[in-house]
Formats: sequence, structure tokens, C-alpha cells
Amino acid sequence: MSKTIIQKVVFKNTTPKTLYEIYMDSKKHSASIGAPVKISSKAGGVFSAHNGYCFGKNLQLVKDKLIVQSWRAADWAKSDVDSTFIIEFEAKGKDTLLYVTHANVPDKHVTGLNKGWHDFYWKPWKKYLAGK
Repeated sequence: MSKTIIQKVVFKNTTPKTLYEIYMDSKKHSASIGAPVKISSKAGGVFSAHNGYCFGKNLQLVKDKLIVQSWRAADWAKSDVDSTFIIEFEAKGKDTLLYVTHANVPDKHVTGLNKGWHDFYWKPWKKYLAGK
């Protein structure tokens, strides 16, 4: 069985463009999370992060608005299907809202991934944006 993780994250005083670039630029992505990332900026291109722990393919990209990826982790069972990871970016005044949906996550990985997105992405991004 699989589950869906849904998160809404507010980034103060930043733009969708800035956050999109942090995710889609290998150097900025690596710097923001403190781990190696290789990511193509094109639909159909591949990515890997955290020394190959997670990897997949860009399915749909709408600059500064939407990222849709097939996504899986190295510790998933071979029988687990790839998950779908979606980030939508919405400007709200001086802030940006991220709407994050991670669908088809294997049951036993839901809790870890739900916490992991905050611990390994959203909190480090906020520090990175603050220049820390």
C-alpha cells in the first residue's frame, strides 16, 4: 500500500523564482541542503541527491511555478513503484507558499519522508536564504 504526503510551507521574503532556482540548479540545490545534487533543468532529465539516496526524472517543469518528478529512494524495495513528487510555487505578497505533494510513498517510508522534507529541505532552505 502507498500513501500521499501533503505539505504547505511558507518562505518569508522570497519569490517563487528564487525557490524554483534553488531546486532546479545543481549548485544552488547542493549548497542549500549541504549534500551533493545533480539535476537536469529540462523535462525528461534526471536527478539524484544526497549521494544518490534519492533519484528520478523530471516529468513536467513550468519555470517558477511547478516541478513534477518521478522519485524514489535507494532503500525502497524493488517492488515499490516510483513515487510522484510535486512542488507548486505561489507568490503571496512578499512571501512564497510551497504546496508539496509526494504521492505513492510506500507505507513504511511515509513518516521518515514527511519529516525528512522538513529536516533536509525546508529548514535548510530557510537558513540558506537567511545567509546562514
